[in-house]
Amino acid sequence: MVCNRLTIMRLNEFYNKSISEELNETSMVFARKKGKSGGVSTTQKFACSSGPRAGKRVSSMAQCFAPIDIAKRIQMTKTRAKTSARAARRSKRTKRIDPSSLLTKILNKARKPAKPNKK
Repeated sequence: MVCNRLTIMRLNEFYNKSISEELNETSMVFARKKGKSGGVSTTQKFACSSGPRAGKRVSSMAQCFAPIDIAKRIQMTKTRAKTSARAARRSKRTKRIDPSSLLTKILNKARKPAKPNKK
């Protein structure tokens, strides 16, 4: 026997985490942002905890679940393979010297919870 009544199911009947817990999982971090005019400033970013970009830093939470462009991903993999040594040297120097990098390091260190002392 088929019932013609429409049954409305809620998401929380299938999923045990609330939406607020899910948002708290995705953490905000500070990062450097390069402007068009050549200046560098500090901005807030999000670290994805789930979705296809889990573990990556993105500018908005919507990007964590956006579909991935495979052609762009393959091209970027090739580019990183070619320029990884030069990029590593440049980023090491920038993180040590640039004022915005030092500010980013200070702000992100302040956001981390303190580690308990081992006795």
